[in-house]
Amino acid sequence: MAEDLDKEEKGQESGTKKSSNLVLIIVIVFLVLTLLIGVVMVMLLATGDEEVPQQTQSAQSSGSSQSASRSVGGERTKMPSLEIGYIYPLDGFTVNLLSDSGRRYLKASLNLELKDEKAQQELDLKMAVIRDLIIQVLSSNTLESIATAKGKEKLKDTLVNQINMRLKDAQVINIYFVDFVIQ
Repeated sequence: MAEDLDKEEKGQESGTKKSSNLVLIIVIVFLVLTLLIGVVMVMLLATGDEEVPQQTQSAQSSGSSQSASRSVGGERTKMPSLEIGYIYPLDGFTVNLLSDSGRRYLKASLNLELKDEKAQQELDLKMAVIRDLIIQVLSSNTLESIATAKGKEKLKDTLVNQINMRLKDAQVINIYFVDFVIQ
């Protein structure tokens, strides 16, 4: 009878050990998964704005903008040349950004970099069309899409491509934001 009591006590102790081991394993797995998710989130957030902006497609195809290469983190990247074409300043733009509440707006002033000074005449003739196009493109963006450096570069590329589609002889090489305020 004493042997039966010893067996029952040992069975209870081994059952308690098994359940405490199971709880310990579950806690360790949970902590490891939480740590992995945290590391992935930090990596994604840290790499979001660190990309080197690429030259616009029209600047690469124009041939007037030369580029130098530089090594960044083992990768070869193209850096824009210090040569700047003819600058055509535009008046400021104030537009509502695309949002659910409609309470966000963007105030931006920008300059167009043109291939040559002759392009100014065509821009002067088509200024109403170009301003309307810029207003449409700016107001079709959300705060989240243009708040990062990558978002601003995409916005510049879109504007350059859209403006160049409406020009016959002139060519916009790049756009420079002189003023860019989101409220």
